[in-house]
Amino acid sequence: MHVGITTSVMQRGRSGVGQYVLALVRALLAAERRPRLTLFVLEEDLPLFDFARDAVRLVPVAERHRAPAKNILWHQVELPRLARQLGLDVLHVPSYRRMLWPRPCALVATIHDLAPFHVPHKYDWARMLYGRIAVRQLARRQDEIITVSRATARDIGTYFRVPPQRVSVIPNGLDHARFTPHGRTEARAAILQRHGLRPPFFLYVARLEHPAKNHVRLIAAFNRFKAESPSPWQLVLGGSDWHGAPAIHAAIRQSPYREDVRCLGFVPDADLAMWYRAADVFVYPSLFEGFGLPPLEAMACGCPVLAATRGALREVCHDAAASLDPEDVDQIKVQLARLADDEPMREQLRAAGLERARRFDWSDTAEATIDIYSRAVSGGPLVVPHCALASHGGRAAVGWPVSDSVCR
Repeated sequence: MHVGITTSVMQRGRSGVGQYVLALVRALLAAERRPRLTLFVLEEDLPLFDFARDAVRLVPVAERHRAPAKNILWHQVELPRLARQLGLDVLHVPSYRRMLWPRPCALVATIHDLAPFHVPHKYDWARMLYGRIAVRQLARRQDEIITVSRATARDIGTYFRVPPQRVSVIPNGLDHARFTPHGRTEARAAILQRHGLRPPFFLYVARLEHPAKNHVRLIAAFNRFKAESPSPWQLVLGGSDWHGAPAIHAAIRQSPYREDVRCLGFVPDADLAMWYRAADVFVYPSLFEGFGLPPLEAMACGCPVLAATRGALREVCHDAAASLDPEDVDQIKVQLARLADDEPMREQLRAAGLERARRFDWSDTAEATIDIYSRAVSGGPLVVPHCALASHGGRAAVGWPVSDSVCR
């Protein structure tokens, strides 16, 4: 089976979709039923796939097609031609923003979330309009849609009216060789020395996007936490600037505790697990997530997690994380203070998080994704699908709706 994957929505690897693409490709290459892979990659992103050069075909895409409007046009005009020319059986588009209207072969898309329907002003008006109107029609053209959570599967049914038999829930995985609690002491010492931090500290890793990632409320809550009791705790923010980043930087500058709010910029992949291991608490107050991989990564590294319950976060974290209402600054403050003062609770969350994280693995995700490719080509139902959710006690990942026991 010859599968093409378009990767130009990776944002240079600095986004959740980028991490999904890189991890999925690695897992597909390690799968027992490894398909023949062709990757369409923007020229400056080619080094990100050095690990796969000897195992896949890389088709360079000129950098002039990187801008969103030009990239959409390339997907609708050039990519279908290339798919026919290369004889693809399946074309996998790992983001709803680039789904195809032409059908040069079987089409599979991954929809990670429908955030434009939940978060006002998440993007500029053009992107919001495209996400709400055009994508709705494109989704119905796909043979199969993969989504990463039951929450997003429900949204696809509600907003796009895609037949449920064409929507499959396959959660993201974890690389357990990379995200591990081993070496916490060494990681902490290295991070503190390298960045001049002092323990303890809260960590939030997410691109600096306002209002969706909710940094401004987190900073306000941290200010109240610091004002109410003398505390050495610091707040560390890791992530590159995105839409609305000036509002976040302004909130940091205006904070009376700005010396205790550290903004790292983009955290390289090679350093990410070390940061999770070094942190005392990982906090994730996002207003909406279609999955929410960073909390799971932090859990796998032995870091206690405090997370919002919006979107799929409750589904993914379940009871292995302390929870917060992301729009209630006082509640965020209370939860920060609670975890800062309660070491036994942090230990309890650390143990629960490690157990929760073990249930997610990219190898399961890859095997279930290959099942979807097969179904898209055959046009028929799978009799015995591999289930990425089997270890969760739920029904098959292929097909929808999924039982309430999934991801619990």
